[in-house]
Amino acid sequence: MSLAEKREQSFSFTPMMIEEDAALRNGSRGLSGQWADAAAVRPRTTERHITVHKRLVLGFAISILALLVVTMIAVLLSVRIEECGGGGGDTTADSPAGRAGNGSVPAAAAAAAGSTHPNHKSAAGESLGRGGVEAEAPGTAGGEDEEEEWQRRREQPPWTQLRLPGHLRPLHYNLMLSAFMENFTFCGEVNVQVECLNATRYIVLHAHRMHIETVRVAEDRLAGALRVSGFFLYPQTQVFVVVLNRSLEAQRSYNLKIIYNAPIENELLGFFRSSYVLYGERRFLAVTQFSPTHARKAFPCFDEPIYKATFKISIKHQATYLSLSNMPVETSVFEEDGWVTDHFSQTPLMSTYYLAWAVCNFTYRETTTKNGVAVRLYARPDAIRRGSGDYALNITRRLIEFYEDYFKVPYSLPKLDLLAVPKHPYAAMENWGLSVFVEQRILLDPSISSLSYLLDVTMVIVHELCHQWFGDLVTPVWWEDVWLKEGFAHYFEFVGTDYLYPGWNMEKQRFLTDVLHEVMLLDGLASSHPVSQEVQQATDIDRVFDWIAYKKDYLTIHKYGNAARKDLWNTLSEALKKVGKFVNIQEVMDQWTLQMGYPVITIMGNETTDNVVGISQEHFIYDLDVKIKDHGLENNSYLWQIPLTIAVGNTSHISSEAIIWVSNKSEHHRIASLDEGSWLLGNINQTGYFRVNYDIRNWRLLIDQLMRNHKVISVSNRASLIDDAFNLARAGYLPQNIPLETIRYLSKEKEFLPWHAASRALYPLDKLLDRTENYNIFNEYILKQVASMYLKLGWPTNNLDKSFVQASYQHEELRREVIMLACSFGNKHCHQQAATLISDWISSNRNRIPLNVRDIVYCTGVSLMDEDVWEFIWMKFHSTTAVSEKKILLEALTCSDDRNLLNRLLNLSLNSEVVLDQDAIDVIIHVARNPHGRDLAWKFFREKWKILNARYGEALFMNSKLISGVTEFLNTQNELNELKNFIKTYVEGSAASFSRAVETVEANVRWQMLYKEELFQWLRKSLAH
Repeated sequence: MSLAEKREQSFSFTPMMIEEDAALRNGSRGLSGQWADAAAVRPRTTERHITVHKRLVLGFAISILALLVVTMIAVLLSVRIEECGGGGGDTTADSPAGRAGNGSVPAAAAAAAGSTHPNHKSAAGESLGRGGVEAEAPGTAGGEDEEEEWQRRREQPPWTQLRLPGHLRPLHYNLMLSAFMENFTFCGEVNVQVECLNATRYIVLHAHRMHIETVRVAEDRLAGALRVSGFFLYPQTQVFVVVLNRSLEAQRSYNLKIIYNAPIENELLGFFRSSYVLYGERRFLAVTQFSPTHARKAFPCFDEPIYKATFKISIKHQATYLSLSNMPVETSVFEEDGWVTDHFSQTPLMSTYYLAWAVCNFTYRETTTKNGVAVRLYARPDAIRRGSGDYALNITRRLIEFYEDYFKVPYSLPKLDLLAVPKHPYAAMENWGLSVFVEQRILLDPSISSLSYLLDVTMVIVHELCHQWFGDLVTPVWWEDVWLKEGFAHYFEFVGTDYLYPGWNMEKQRFLTDVLHEVMLLDGLASSHPVSQEVQQATDIDRVFDWIAYKKDYLTIHKYGNAARKDLWNTLSEALKKVGKFVNIQEVMDQWTLQMGYPVITIMGNETTDNVVGISQEHFIYDLDVKIKDHGLENNSYLWQIPLTIAVGNTSHISSEAIIWVSNKSEHHRIASLDEGSWLLGNINQTGYFRVNYDIRNWRLLIDQLMRNHKVISVSNRASLIDDAFNLARAGYLPQNIPLETIRYLSKEKEFLPWHAASRALYPLDKLLDRTENYNIFNEYILKQVASMYLKLGWPTNNLDKSFVQASYQHEELRREVIMLACSFGNKHCHQQAATLISDWISSNRNRIPLNVRDIVYCTGVSLMDEDVWEFIWMKFHSTTAVSEKKILLEALTCSDDRNLLNRLLNLSLNSEVVLDQDAIDVIIHVARNPHGRDLAWKFFREKWKILNARYGEALFMNSKLISGVTEFLNTQNELNELKNFIKTYVEGSAASFSRAVETVEANVRWQMLYKEELFQWLRKSLAH
């Protein structure tokens, strides 16, 4: 069906009918009752019914007249989309049957696949469909004939492979779009200039969930069209195949023109729609999310990162909207009927995944860097008016200037737009020149945003701006090396934040706890993967975008190009050569990037030989039983070249560090100055990606040192000792009491980092125990360690000016961490203070709760107080327009002890009008973390899996985040059985996420069986003294 016909139909659609059409596309509904009634058989006319018959004839005549009027309207409307339909002699012959789509194309479009746009003519002036043989969608004659031919040759057709065949290379795209926001559809015409590298009669490129109307292939605009035999979509690999009568010739350039249409989906990927409410009116916008493989949903393209090309984009939209893209608008053409076409400047060479555009009615504020880069922040008009984007806008200008100086490479585009949208699958996306952020990660109101929220916003912006160089300017060759861009960007979150706030010491401290410790949790599973991992099928592309990739002269050489890991290693080796060091970086690093997981180094003292220690390495795994089951994990192939830094210390002094390269499974080394009273410390400041274990005697000496004079050991090593001890014990490498003994010194610890490490390490242990009979014993022990520091630090006041942020970050974050532990584990004073603050807010309707602890107070109040408090927080969640406040209010609702309220919230979370799609995941996960709601969330997850998977299945982080969040703290044999049975019954995709989930729950169950009672026995003895 042509777009004119679709638009004509849309004028008779009610909103309900539009929703039904969307449901039909998603396969969730059958033929509705009203359509079934319309299909009923009419009774035959008889002589006695002649009067009725005349009326029918009259009615039929009126219907014909109405049809003529509607047709005239359709012809007039077709002018509006003329640029999508082409016209005159500039199109080619295509076949009616060749207009193939898949299940997501509206049913009306599928039914009208044989129709043509009234203006479409072939180069010879014939109407479309006369010039070629039939070419149909997979499963119909055209596609099957081609496949049969390849089968006879005993070869795989090129369109069945994961990667594109490589015969063609795009040079330039000219893309013209028309967006119809009234019925959420769009049409497009893309002209791709391609270079033929190897002769082929098949053009294979990506296209998915769209309706192809017309295809033309020409050597150039003057030479005329090549004959097209047919074309078809192949949904299995999400490609579109054009079959030619003769082969394209190598070393020649051709122009491929495709006219198509598609829906602006109500989902989270491709070209999708979102909405917000302003002054009681719901307003809509449409925005793109193409990374990693979703540009193909918005236009036919070569959707792999290696295929860089230039792009010229034009967007036609109603004048009440504005459009944005990667480049600035060159010209805008206004039409009398209230439509405008924006023509954007041509881009530099770039990959499809960070191309972007948006159609919205936002407003903006702007600034300019010292080198003349225009920076704008677009957001909802009310947010711009309140100044909620000012912080992000100002630090963006400063960061562009910082990166230009740091990398010695100028920002490559004339402008950078920041777009804050209500709905997005990720925190942000680094589209070149048009970075898109979910509102919660860019809008900030200083009067009600906490310090931790300010930090989150800052680090997301720093990360995405780094991608303007690492990822956009220089792009990975293929997704197996996605860490080349994500690793750099994640590291620079801390470097860039230190530039903005030098006193925060982010690179040297928070990087350790927030990145290294976090990724080691995931990478300690047998179901982990190497940093660089082979991508063999389409679903693997999503899998490589996880925390292992993100957290585990180059720019100049590969500017506007692609790079692989070997390019980085070569650059580093060349840099070392210049200072006289000859090291084969690739040989060392391949062990760390091509081998999954990480080692644990064990240092054992030798009782018979002075100054000699045994050093061994093995693959660290949380569930040691997995090694027994999987002989591949048990063999000796897991070896790393490990630069082990080591120091010797005593009660008052620690030596300078020495380095030992550990390359074998087991080695012996002589350590100078090691005597009976000395202790060893390995991996100084945890600069290496491995854990360190010691013999029990050395652990006892380190714990004693912490109790006597903890400052002899550096802040970073105090944090790493805590993290290593808890995780080694959880995996069974250490007795369960050792980690709990390492934190006994915390009452003297005034630095934030060790407290933060302890809090993060205690959290999973708390969740393993929070439904056990003896939980109060563990609770009491932790409160004992926290009490004195809680009393020393007290509660914060409610001021948050600039000097306060700069000077007091570490102190305020320490206070927040201690208050959170005190309230979480039931400190009576902490509970009373939270309840008092909540009660004051309710009675006075003035929120005087200190900003940096509001989330803690809200959660504590909801868990302790009655249903009226829950309803009050629910009301405030609906009424506030500040995104930071909305987020913590919603999370507070999950803290209730009332299972009825938790069930109510779970059910409300799937209503997109109440809870945004990306926030629903957080609701379900936070209920799962609540011991009163864990089983409710697990049951809800299973019952609503089809809905959840349909909504989030293609969003690479969201589905895995949901699966992990709901299952990570299940720890009974019954829950493990439920998980395995659920996977057998329902799960088709997300295999990697569920594999990790099973391994995690198995490790939890194993820990409960083997170590829970050991832990409680030690706690009882400890508390008795």
